[in-house]
Amino acid sequence: MPDEFQVKYDEFGPELIYAVHDAKVGMRGFLVLDNTALGLGKGGIRMTPSVSIGEVSKLARTMTWKNAIAELPFGGAKAGIILDDRKVSAEQKQKVMAAFARALRPICPSRYVAGPDMNTGEQEMKTFAEANGNWHASTGKPANYCMKFMKHEKGEKCGIPHEFGSTGFGVYHATKVAAAFAGLDMKKATFAVEGFGNVGTFLAKYLSKEAKFIAVSDSRGVLYNKDGIDYEKLMGVKEQKGTVTAYGGGGSQVLPDSKKILDIPADILITAAMPNLILKEDVQRIKAKMIVEGSNIPATEEVEKAMTARKILVVPDFVANAGGVISSYAEYKGHNPKHMFELVEGKIVRNTQLILAGAKSAGISPRDAAMKIAIARVRKAMDAREKRMGKRNGT
Repeated sequence: MPDEFQVKYDEFGPELIYAVHDAKVGMRGFLVLDNTALGLGKGGIRMTPSVSIGEVSKLARTMTWKNAIAELPFGGAKAGIILDDRKVSAEQKQKVMAAFARALRPICPSRYVAGPDMNTGEQEMKTFAEANGNWHASTGKPANYCMKFMKHEKGEKCGIPHEFGSTGFGVYHATKVAAAFAGLDMKKATFAVEGFGNVGTFLAKYLSKEAKFIAVSDSRGVLYNKDGIDYEKLMGVKEQKGTVTAYGGGGSQVLPDSKKILDIPADILITAAMPNLILKEDVQRIKAKMIVEGSNIPATEEVEKAMTARKILVVPDFVANAGGVISSYAEYKGHNPKHMFELVEGKIVRNTQLILAGAKSAGISPRDAAMKIAIARVRKAMDAREKRMGKRNGT
């Protein structure tokens, strides 16, 4: 079946699918603007050999809800470039990104603002902005990358790369709010982290100062120590040996199957890496009282509802991990990193509290409560846009 037929169309979108190709450079990509009632389309550029319009369309819809729940003046969008960056030189990768940026000039940054995603980072975002010709064309650029027209205080940085840890910082605050809501004493609570990449390392950095860090996983397995894991030591081990399983130390256990993180008897489990981590058959094995979804789509809605039925509190992904897109907004507006972190904390705390309270009051899952709020915000913006367009047309 052609990829375009895998796109789901409904009242919200997508509004535009924009496909581009540069045969000389070997660039083939596409952009999906899902819904821009709240503002410019915002979403990252995914670069994989298998990325498809269908996949990108689903991700663009997720961005519609994520931006709405974060109360940002952005709509939902996502882009994809079909390329295996492991099989090309670093120089060729940048040439492909530059070609994509030039091809999107008719609608970027007038309708779309790019950002990093799978296999694209701060260097690609710098390349994108330069090739597009507009500093506002992308966010997630290097911290020392500024344009002369930007007016910052002396010493402040213009680019705010995701390497600053905004997503993990937001997940940390969502976890604190959820723990308080569930009546968990953080000083006595234990937590486990699935994945120790950008999100996992930063949330563990902050959370380990308030609760006991007892387990973490990466692609090589699970490290478990009921007496606690030293965060600084773990970071050193990960950097030197490439895996958390090399931690060692008295009382530490290594489980070779990464998915065994689900069996750890921690009060809080935070997902920070793999999609579709928790399947329907896994629900009964989970020992955590609370799951915070720092990764995207770690479980289906059906699985989340099964966990809710088991009285496991689940903070949905597009609520918990919105720190990255909030950071993008801060960079787009020209704010400094300090202001960005304040913005992430304020929005994540407020919206997590709002959603959990709404779920309890209505007797529904946190995801259903979050979707109810996000849909209402988008519909309100769509109605307002329709009225504005009606006035322009004299109707």
